[in-house]
Amino acid sequence: MERGAIDVGSLDGPFDLQATLESGQSYLWTREDERAYETDGAHGGDHTYHTVVPPIDGVNDQREVVRVRQRGGVQEGTLEWESTTDATPILTHLLRLDDDLDAILARTPDDPLFERASEAYEGMRLVRDPPFSCLVSFICSAQMRVHRIHGMQRRLEATYGEPIDFEGERYHAFPTPKRLAEASEAALRDLSLGYRAPYVKRTARMVAEGETRPERAADMAYESAREWLTRFVGVGQKVADCVALFSLDFLEAVPLDTWIRSVIADRYPDCDRGGYVETSRAIRERFGGPIAGYTQTYVFHHLRSGGE
Repeated sequence: MERGAIDVGSLDGPFDLQATLESGQSYLWTREDERAYETDGAHGGDHTYHTVVPPIDGVNDQREVVRVRQRGGVQEGTLEWESTTDATPILTHLLRLDDDLDAILARTPDDPLFERASEAYEGMRLVRDPPFSCLVSFICSAQMRVHRIHGMQRRLEATYGEPIDFEGERYHAFPTPKRLAEASEAALRDLSLGYRAPYVKRTARMVAEGETRPERAADMAYESAREWLTRFVGVGQKVADCVALFSLDFLEAVPLDTWIRSVIADRYPDCDRGGYVETSRAIRERFGGPIAGYTQTYVFHHLRSGGE
């Protein structure tokens, strides 16, 4: 086992682990007291979270267990970690600790709603999830509350994920495309996936059989990437935007979910252009263009948590 710590004060901008991991961006981390998402608007806690990280090009060569906890504040605290390897580059990648958050927030719109959201969740960053697991997570997200989406991913891991023993505990990796492709629709339905079961199975088969992989979209222009991602079964434009934003580094993506559509109707009606593509362009410009996804995520979490 390896241990280490990351000095939050050395980052470009603050960092809040709880707000980042419990804001509906990622469903691939488990809070070890099993109480994630129980409190709307949670932030600033010192809870321990863990995940099993698949191989990531340029970051790690094999599956690794990572446990992390934040001590101290979002400005001067530390991220204390335990892992099967040096977790500093892994956490830097997954939690976007390499973002200059101060510079990003300086480019966000001068808007009272965003100002309230960013003050409420100081230090919340976007995540950079592994592409396949992010894709499956958001296929499962349709018409679901965040804690139920999280529960689906835990059940998929426990049933089909590779077990890894670490410090006397057993962890499970997210299932490989091959394992999910081999699962029956009935078995997936039994894990509460419902009508999403065939979507997950067929998308996993596309990846397992080498037809395509979601990370291929990373080298495309943003709107082309979003459209390309809709080739996966069960992926519409909103889910494609989630994958683009939370996995593939398209920080301009603004997923038009129920919360964002409601804020467009209530506060920015001039951005409603009817269709998804046109409305997306308009709200993206209003939310800061190249960093609009950051604005969206703060506003989404603030509204979902009852902040207005």
